[in-house]
Amino acid sequence: MKRSLALLISILLGAVFLVSTGPAATAAPYCGITWGSLADTQRIGSVNATLTGVRAGQHPCFDRLVLDVRGDIRGFDVRYVSVVRQDGSGTPVPLRGAADLQVVALVPNYNSAGQVYTPANPRELVGLSGFSTFRQVAYAGSFEGQTTLGLGVRARLPFRTFILDGPGTGSRLVIDVAHRW
Repeated sequence: MKRSLALLISILLGAVFLVSTGPAATAAPYCGITWGSLADTQRIGSVNATLTGVRAGQHPCFDRLVLDVRGDIRGFDVRYVSVVRQDGSGTPVPLRGAADLQVVALVPNYNSAGQVYTPANPRELVGLSGFSTFRQVAYAGSFEGQTTLGLGVRARLPFRTFILDGPGTGSRLVIDVAHRW
């Protein structure tokens, strides 16, 4: 009788434990971000466009890099790489941070009138003091209709890339990098 009672209590306690624990809880994504860290590429077609500027901004959940373009950008290839290299020469572009994000915009830095986007300091395109994720934005050149930038980030973090129309007849390539996973 004592064995039967002990067995019954064990079974009941086990059943209570199984019912009360339920499935394992999963953490909600940081700020609702569901991006990843794999390469992001888009090719749109052939349009006459020119890089006109680069700027950065801070948001509560991510840092943002924006490439301003006169005309419609033809596409992009953004990916984490072990080393960002200059267009044409292949020379390494050293970047601060634990991870290097290579940003290739399918747009040249010049137009048919000979106007060229020439940054004042190619090693520091924008000031990043106080940014959570970005450490450095460097110009890696423009060659055969594409322009490359190196974005040094704190760590390999999720990012997203997209193109916005405007203002006017221009467009913008936007790269957002999350502050954390």
